[in-house]
Amino acid sequence: MNARIDEAVIRAMTLEDLPAVMDIDRLSFALPWPERSYRYELLENSASHMLVAARPVSGGIRPVGFVGFWQIVDEAHISTLAVHPDHRRTGLGAELLTAALDLASQMGSDMATLEVRVSNEAAVNLYHKFGFRIVGRRPRYYHDNDEDALLMTVRDLRRRRFPVEGGAR
Repeated sequence: MNARIDEAVIRAMTLEDLPAVMDIDRLSFALPWPERSYRYELLENSASHMLVAARPVSGGIRPVGFVGFWQIVDEAHISTLAVHPDHRRTGLGAELLTAALDLASQMGSDMATLEVRVSNEAAVNLYHKFGFRIVGRRPRYYHDNDEDALLMTVRDLRRRRFPVEGGAR
């Protein structure tokens, strides 16, 4: 899947993307994934679908954001989503989420779920714009500080049009 969006190309993640993806992960999360987890998702987990948004930066085209989901029967579970701090508030997170949900819908998903930190207001607000609703809470889900996670779900993916911040759809 390739989509050109405001100088960004959203495409399948490759092993060559791992150094940049892991940098973004470390800058974005208190508990970043280890390299072996990304390798597993890319090489061994047949349910996993990982996408990157690549833009021209400092002499080359590098990933500046990524999203992953697991396709399980008719449900997509968003496993990760992050944008490099220098590229936040540009609509890139919305573009990545749109690409992931569109792909999941094409693959037969009619609903999507995810967990998000209670304190991550920006992410919660983004997910609400996409129709995600809070359906539960996972107490002490995050091990770095025992913070709760909100469980969020959106249904009817095949009938939805998702918002696009910073671009036409």
